[in-house]
Amino acid sequence: MHFFEAAYRGAPPWEIGRPQGVFVRLEESGRITGRVLDLGCGTGELALYLAERGHTVVGVDFAPTAIERARRKAAARGASASFRVASALDLPDLGGPFDTVTDCGLFHVFLDPHRPEYAASVARQLRPGGRFFLIAFSEHEPTDWGGPRRVTQAEIRTTFREGWDVESIAADRFETRDPAVTGHAWLATLARRADPGAVPRRAATPVARIRSTRGGPRA
Repeated sequence: MHFFEAAYRGAPPWEIGRPQGVFVRLEESGRITGRVLDLGCGTGELALYLAERGHTVVGVDFAPTAIERARRKAAARGASASFRVASALDLPDLGGPFDTVTDCGLFHVFLDPHRPEYAASVARQLRPGGRFFLIAFSEHEPTDWGGPRRVTQAEIRTTFREGWDVESIAADRFETRDPAVTGHAWLATLARRADPGAVPRRAATPVARIRSTRGGPRA
C-alpha cells in the first residue's frame, strides 16, 4: 500500500482540520484568483475553504482514501469543490486552464528526476500569466523527526527555470499536530510565462518570515 494511502486511512499529523494559515493569508490578501487547482489536496480543507470563498476549485490527490474523505466533506458542507484521484506528475484533463495552482506540501515528496515532470505537468494546467503557490519544508527544518526531504531555494529555482518566473521565495511555516515539527518552510510564488523563451524576471529578495505559526504539510 502506498505511504499516503495508508496515512489517510488513519489520522496523518499534517491534517489539522482547517486550511494552512499561509494559504488563508494568500486568499485574504487577494493573491489567489479565479479558478483554482489544488495539488496534493489531502482531505480537501484548502479546496473547500477556497470554494466557500467563491472560487471554482478542483482538488487532486494520489490517495483514493483522501479523495473519498474530501468528497464526503464537500457533500456535508454543500461545497462546490470537486475532487479527482490522479498523479500530479501526469495530470488528466481537469477542465483547465486554471488561474491559480496551489501546492501545500507536495513538491518536497518528489525525487530529483520527477521534479521537471512535475513542473511541466503544472504548466500544462496553468494559464499563461497564472500563479503557482508552493510551500515545501526548507533546509532549516531539523531532521531528527524524519519526514520528507528538505528543499532549498536553489532547488526550487532550478526546477522552475524553464518557462517560469520565480517572483519570490519567502520563509514561512507549516502547521501540524506533531509537536516535534517546527515547520520551517519556503513559500514560493511562481508565474507561468506567456512566452516560455522570454528572459526570466529577477526574483524578489527573500524575506525572513511572513508569520510564525506552529509547524507540517498538506491540509
